[in-house]
Amino acid sequence: MRLPLTPAAASRAEATIMTALAAPGGLTFDPTSPDLTRSDWLKIYLGFAGMALGQFMAMLDMQIVASSLSQIQAGVGANADEIAWVQTIYILAEVLIIPLTAYLSKLWGTRPFFLAACAFFMIASMLTGLSATIEMMIFTRALQGLAAGAMMPMVFATSMSVFPPEKRVAAMVYTSLIITLAPTIGPTLGGHLTEALSWRWLFFINVPAGAVCLFLVGRYGGFDRGDPALAKGIDWWGAGLMSVCLLSIQYVVEEGNKKGWFADDVILWLTVAGVITGVAFIWRQLTYRQPIVSLKPFGDLNFVVGMVMGVISGMSLFGAVFILPLYLGQVLRYSAAETGTTMLVGGLTMMLAAPLAARLARYIEPRVAMVSGFTISAWALALGVRITDRWGFWEFAFMQVVRSLGTMIAMTGTQQISIATLPVSMMKDASSLITLVRNIGGAFGLAILSSIITHQTAAHYNDLAARMGASNPVSVDFMEGMAAMMAQSESFDPGGAGRKAFSFMLHREALVLAFADAFAFLAVGCLFAAAVVFFARPAKTPPPAQLSGGH
Repeated sequence: MRLPLTPAAASRAEATIMTALAAPGGLTFDPTSPDLTRSDWLKIYLGFAGMALGQFMAMLDMQIVASSLSQIQAGVGANADEIAWVQTIYILAEVLIIPLTAYLSKLWGTRPFFLAACAFFMIASMLTGLSATIEMMIFTRALQGLAAGAMMPMVFATSMSVFPPEKRVAAMVYTSLIITLAPTIGPTLGGHLTEALSWRWLFFINVPAGAVCLFLVGRYGGFDRGDPALAKGIDWWGAGLMSVCLLSIQYVVEEGNKKGWFADDVILWLTVAGVITGVAFIWRQLTYRQPIVSLKPFGDLNFVVGMVMGVISGMSLFGAVFILPLYLGQVLRYSAAETGTTMLVGGLTMMLAAPLAARLARYIEPRVAMVSGFTISAWALALGVRITDRWGFWEFAFMQVVRSLGTMIAMTGTQQISIATLPVSMMKDASSLITLVRNIGGAFGLAILSSIITHQTAAHYNDLAARMGASNPVSVDFMEGMAAMMAQSESFDPGGAGRKAFSFMLHREALVLAFADAFAFLAVGCLFAAAVVFFARPAKTPPPAQLSGGH
């Protein structure tokens, strides 16, 4: 039990706060101060919980529409190509704003910027739910994505700056839980909301949750103050180059597989534009006196290693969440409810594993956690190499449990190693870059996986057709048997119907083999990530003096 503050201690605490307030961009309190009471820490936790809720909403909305696209399509009168933009535009807008969050939150302060983003997200969500046309929905989803991208990076940066070293691990673990849990349960929650109410509640649900977020952050989230001096000399050229680069590259990886990659002129020229503006943007940020995106964290080896890990973990996390529902729906013909139940196993595992990961992180060196986590994930994904159309719930559940446990451990270690040797004054910049790289890594992962499934399905089909052709007595007997069955049902063309059924079986088997190849790709990626860990240096906690950091 903590004793009440003495007058002398109260004076010291007040002096500490006033000193921090006087420094532009500095914290409004010293998180290492022994004078912070339980009441102080409760307020800090409540403010941080409000920000975490905002991050959860932002990440949930990436996938919450996945299982309800057909209902949304019917509701707004969209075609198949148009409805795909409901997800694509959200991700494009999100990627556009993420790198700017560090600069804007240092300019205005964390609380004002986060509150503005949350309020904007609530309004955009309401407008999306009220959309009557696909054009309106695409526009409002873009607004949603901008607000979501503004909220996400600030949670990690806040956890690293407002908590003392001994409390950061727990904050980091629960931040990782949000990152991994939200995309996993998004389709499940979305399917149940649509079934129980309507697809419009996929967006209306953000309003009450956002109100809680606004209250908690508005009342308890005064962690730092902004630096108005940053408003002078904003790098508009840098912002423009960055926007063209990110939007071009993100569009290429989102739409490239559908359009045949560089066979499509738009994809080709957007790739060229993305590369040119990307190089120009990096040069601008390295030479301009006040860069809009600080690249200083890349001077730290551990941060660079963490970025590589972020790409791999993004591909592993979003990739596994992407291909498993596809397999369940396309091959096993699971309903949305059955798919959601199977995917929910991974989410529950992450929730139960979070306290364990937090405890392990206090005693295990981050590099050991990363190697262990990525190796466990690789083993779980490698089980998918032997996947068949006879797998049931328990085979998928076991793979989900092991993969989710490994991902949770790996992501906790990745976040630790990324910021282990960075000063707290760089946390906002680092957090924005980490979030951006993880999202782009996930987008690249999905693009590669889509290409693998498309290409390998065709390759395996041709191979199976060559081996099971007219010269194979087994296939001949099968088609003759199918033709006889069709003849009994008075089919107009029994032979053609038999060949069609046989072709369908070959395609289904080719699809199974293609998904096995996709799981193998993810497993190899995790093993590669585990090998890269050995380039990282041992983690060191930044000295307390750095916690006063400015911008």
